[in-house]
Amino acid sequence: MSWTERNLAVQGYRLSAEETRALRWGLRFPTALCLGLVVTGLVLQSAVLILALVPIGAIAGWTPRHPFDLIWNHGLRHLSGAPELPPNPTPRRYAFRLATFWLLAIGLLFAFGAPTAALVLGGILLAVCGVLTLTNFCLPSTLLGFWWRRRGTPATQPS
Repeated sequence: MSWTERNLAVQGYRLSAEETRALRWGLRFPTALCLGLVVTGLVLQSAVLILALVPIGAIAGWTPRHPFDLIWNHGLRHLSGAPELPPNPTPRRYAFRLATFWLLAIGLLFAFGAPTAALVLGGILLAVCGVLTLTNFCLPSTLLGFWWRRRGTPATQPS
């Protein structure tokens, strides 16, 4: 199993090597688009833009589909003949839930006049999301996996 396949398995995906190759850009698309929007929100110090991402993160965290999956599945994938993205597994959705609350905190900090704190939290979010987008290594999913193993909980939890 390759490093990428292991990283995706930690997020709950059960993909063959062929599926991993076919989905290599699609699985990065939702986080890459979100990363770009967060960068824009941080540069502009825009509470509105950051807070607009909160419902997107909530949908991604509490449903099997990230809203940006739809852009890939119904549009971009056809340009390259790539397959449709599978539903997001539970560990990946938990990571999206964490990001949702993190975005809420950043947006509220901007809204209430604490841009330094917002930028610090934003920098942490950019680092975690950037690593995920570039390498498929998801720190929140990895930490969740450690926690589940320590508790003796099965790796695939119901959402």
